[in-house]
Amino acid sequence: GLVVAATMIKTPWSVSGAMLLMISHGLVSSALFCLANTSYERTNSRTMIILQGSQVMLPLAAAWWLLSTMLNMALPPSTNFMGELLILTSVFKWSTYSITLAGLGIIFTTTYSLYLFWSSQREYLPSHLKSMPPTT
Repeated sequence: GLVVAATMIKTPWSVSGAMLLMISHGLVSSALFCLANTSYERTNSRTMIILQGSQVMLPLAAAWWLLSTMLNMALPPSTNFMGELLILTSVFKWSTYSITLAGLGIIFTTTYSLYLFWSSQREYLPSHLKSMPPTT
């Protein structure tokens, strides 16, 4: 939604923000898909609920999940943050009412990203994984 809004406004800041957001989305989405594939290779299942508590078993993978999730949420030093900041500034200058819709989108994205990380990495370790030794 933000990239479409930015390309419709067509200000220099919005176009730059759209380009930054598309580039960073490509990088972060690739990292998340790579992590999902790595998790599949370790567990032989695509069910994310099986990964509960995998931070204990796969600490390095959990660190990469956390980093990728934070980048997906547009943490301040990331290109996602810069792109969203440029787009939101342009959208706010264009219409003050549209900022509520953009804000809701950001809140939903952040909530889903935190839920994805918390439910797959930070829950209790399932009984079938307790006997496995940790790997790095």
